[in-house]
Amino acid sequence: MRTYRKPKSFYISYMCKQLLMVIITLVSLYPIFLLIVTAFKSNKEFVFNKISIPIEPTLEPIKNAINNGLFFRWMLNSTIVTFTSVILAIIIAVIAAYPLAKMKFRGQNAIVNILIALLVVPSVALVVPLYALFAYMQITDTYLGITIIYAGLIIPFAVYFLISFFKTIPNELLESARIDGCTNIRILTNIIIPLSRPAIVTLIIINALWVWNELIIALIFLHSDEMRTIMVGLTVFQSRFSTNITSVFAGLLLASIPLIALYIAFQRFFIRGMIQGAIKG
Repeated sequence: MRTYRKPKSFYISYMCKQLLMVIITLVSLYPIFLLIVTAFKSNKEFVFNKISIPIEPTLEPIKNAINNGLFFRWMLNSTIVTFTSVILAIIIAVIAAYPLAKMKFRGQNAIVNILIALLVVPSVALVVPLYALFAYMQITDTYLGITIIYAGLIIPFAVYFLISFFKTIPNELLESARIDGCTNIRILTNIIIPLSRPAIVTLIIINALWVWNELIIALIFLHSDEMRTIMVGLTVFQSRFSTNITSVFAGLLLASIPLIALYIAFQRFFIRGMIQGAIKG
């Protein structure tokens, strides 16, 4: 019995792809490596040793970042704004996506088309009218105002993403639940949401990452030092420590820890949601 041997070109192509993936991974991880090693260098060592690991590690840059009086307040502001805006947007998106995906009514396609159109509208284009409206309502420089803005920007993408995911849930399953006497609310809470947990967690992580790192809107709508988010605060922090680069890197490192912890905590749901979205979408 003759055995089939793969040609040598196949193995060469495979090795080249693996080498390319290794190179891409290293290039992607290099900024993180640079951020970490710089955060543990003194300014004197940074001048002569910018890219390698520190010869004499020190916690002085981290102490400088922490000793800044408003650093933890900025972290708290970002946590509150990110949590409230993302959770509010996800709740509204789940409630809105269910009828758009699983019910038939007049104007359904028009609503979906409007959501798609909203996805391409840049958030910067909405800043001036929103600022005029919020200034009139006197909710600038408040948690309420910035939460409404972020939630409103998140909702169109979240609804569209969940519509695609909800459509993959068999209608027969929902019909069986209705025969058993389940209302739409029970179907949503007991069937749709549990089956869509990976997609919902994926949305939470993606949107939390965007809200946490967003700068322009927070810079415009949050004026006072006490209300700044961490990204706006680090911009001020960077200008204040313009000659102390290592302290700036230490602040950036501390600001990234909550999101890294969030991703690690929900990693398995995030990967599953991304895979299922790629296959089913």
